[in-house]
Amino acid sequence: MTSHQTTQTMKPATAAKKLGVYLEATPAEFQEGVVSRTELNALQADPPQWLQELRRNGPHPRPVVAAKLGISISGLARGGVTEPLTTEQIDALKQESPEWLQQERATQAEVRKEAARIKEKKAARDEQSR
Repeated sequence: MTSHQTTQTMKPATAAKKLGVYLEATPAEFQEGVVSRTELNALQADPPQWLQELRRNGPHPRPVVAAKLGISISGLARGGVTEPLTTEQIDALKQESPEWLQQERATQAEVRKEAARIKEKKAARDEQSR
């Protein structure tokens, strides 16, 4: 009995998410087709010019915008940022440093600190139980 290897494919939206780019800014042929796992790996290993340009200048999807600003995606929404931003717009926001951005960065710092504290506590508990 022979097994047939089927090619694993994904929707363009999934591939764009995995590549960290905004789907609507990708070329039409990318948006209209399906992307195989092999094609995705090739795009990640040797990104074409359009992908390099999108990653460098945007527009960036919300998870990338949030990461570049050092805040959560929810923090973006609370700050009123609902549209994808370019690298230039993100840099301008960092320069302006509005009140909401400072607040969200402080909140994110607290979240990270609490996560580290919980991790240390768990590690100490695991060490004691050995």
